[in-house]
Amino acid sequence: MLRNLFSLVRFFLFWLLFFAITRLAFELYFLPKLKDADLSDIIQTYFYGLRLDASAAAYISAIPLLVFLVNWCIPNTHIKPIWLKIYVWVCLFFISLNTGLNFNIFREWGTKVVFRVFKSLYDAPSEAFASTGSSPVGRSVFICIILLASGVFLSLKIIDFKFKKPAVEPRLKAVLIALLLFVNFLLMRGGLQPVPVDQNSAYFSDHEFLNQAALNTEWNLFNNVVENLGRPYNPFVFMQPGSATRIVQEAYSYNTDSTRNVLTTNRPNIVIIQIESYTADVIESLGGDKGVAPNFEKFIKNGILFNNIYSSADRTDKGIVSIMSGFPSQAIRTIVADTLKNKKLPAIASSLKTAGYPTSYFYGGKSNYMHFDLFMKNHQVDHITDELAFDKSQVKTQWGVYDDVLFAKHLDFAQQQKQPFFTYLQTSTNHEPFVLPVKGHFPEDDDAGDASNKFRSTAYFTDSCLNAYFEQAKKQAWYKNTLFILVADHGHRLPRNVSEAYNPVKYHIPLLFLGEVIKPEYRGKKINKLGGQTDIAATLLTQLGLPHQQFKWSKDLLNPTTKDFAFFDWDNGFCFMTPRQVVSYDNSGRRVVYTRNKNADAKTTDNVLLYGKAFLQEVYTEYMGF
Repeated sequence: MLRNLFSLVRFFLFWLLFFAITRLAFELYFLPKLKDADLSDIIQTYFYGLRLDASAAAYISAIPLLVFLVNWCIPNTHIKPIWLKIYVWVCLFFISLNTGLNFNIFREWGTKVVFRVFKSLYDAPSEAFASTGSSPVGRSVFICIILLASGVFLSLKIIDFKFKKPAVEPRLKAVLIALLLFVNFLLMRGGLQPVPVDQNSAYFSDHEFLNQAALNTEWNLFNNVVENLGRPYNPFVFMQPGSATRIVQEAYSYNTDSTRNVLTTNRPNIVIIQIESYTADVIESLGGDKGVAPNFEKFIKNGILFNNIYSSADRTDKGIVSIMSGFPSQAIRTIVADTLKNKKLPAIASSLKTAGYPTSYFYGGKSNYMHFDLFMKNHQVDHITDELAFDKSQVKTQWGVYDDVLFAKHLDFAQQQKQPFFTYLQTSTNHEPFVLPVKGHFPEDDDAGDASNKFRSTAYFTDSCLNAYFEQAKKQAWYKNTLFILVADHGHRLPRNVSEAYNPVKYHIPLLFLGEVIKPEYRGKKINKLGGQTDIAATLLTQLGLPHQQFKWSKDLLNPTTKDFAFFDWDNGFCFMTPRQVVSYDNSGRRVVYTRNKNADAKTTDNVLLYGKAFLQEVYTEYMGF
């Protein structure tokens, strides 16, 4: 009997070993991130990861255990070992595949595989695959094969596939069955404590990568899927609702009569150009690389640069809502994909339509990606131009037409529009896999897995397209009466390979007001106020003398009395920024993972953290209420 029960233990231990192997693969793949870690710290990732490893192993063991117990209770039956081999190898296949996928996701997003990866794959498979273009897919596939092969080999050496029925008396059998089920259940929930085990059990270090290494990838994914598919609830409740509301309202209190009027007219044409992945790291004036966006530097001299602006999150579906509707990212959710909810948001297009503006949206790709087209239609956008409006010969990438083709299309359209008009123009060339119709401006990357120069080249191309667009626009009558707003949809880990989800550098983006409608004395000015994409709505509408109280998450960046702060989030964490302190908080580990000012007193840091918690709680509460 003991031999047969030990077979169950061997089955369980096999999965603990395989999870340790996948963790080792993860750490070796991202070895440069461990340069500041001691060997003892790396070893601790295996110790602190053990509870979630055991929980994941118990979930995998549940089906074989039930089959074994049922078979044990039925006389004269025998289940052939092949079923268990197939079950084990299928599990190995999916775990190996998930490990390889996780390499690319973590490389790009700085977080492990979560539900929204598969949601994006379901909503737009071609675009999702295109997004992996800057990652070394071949390397990941090779590692997947090695992991699968090693898993199959070890399973044949460790697992006893020939389970035999222990011969015991009925009463003892009943006790053993109950005990086995109880032990497996106990391992699944991580112990007898009132609350089941969660990601926090794997967090032990101030080095965030070590926490991510300790976190079981499969357990984390399963937990995230259950949270997203289960009954909706707010996972970001940190305080009493009234307290969160009061804190947010206090952050947006200011003197409405103190704004600076920087325009020569209150009814200019408005063209918002959302530039794909245009991180501050390619803008020299924002501390970025020199020579990547030389024309942008020229634009800055003739416009108003807001040099302390951060994106709401790290993906376009988050950025487009933050820019158009002034609504922050919702961390684990994306409201743009939920038509019933997003139609309740305010939008710049709706406000301008009410003021008499014809409205349009230009995108070189498929506008139904993440339901962008429905979002625009829900907010009174009259005309949508997307990939279908172009000749098929012009559609040369997974993301549609190149930026120069898109800009040319808008030039033809704009000169036929009644003024004043509004256009939301969305570029796409500076997106994975970073392909161009011309030879890249920067040398090819030596390392196949490093796309830094490919990114610089596509950013350079977009910069040249913007310059050509403005040079042609100057020849048209509408140009002199137009305010252009240039802003990135989000930052990017490239070109400097800053992939950590909590790092503000990854979210730093340009925001530039440009055009001859800007008063001469304000051209070339830089506004240092700390803010985000959500602040565009209030800033713009104030200049136009239009109401903006419906944009409760937006503040006027040109009003000296508005408070300096910015807020962004990722799948399960947030960052709140003030001039005195910046705090990033990981909700999975329930701990602060980043502070910028190491000399700030504890009270200041705690206060900034409190604001961040209040913001995320209120944002998600409002999202659920739509």
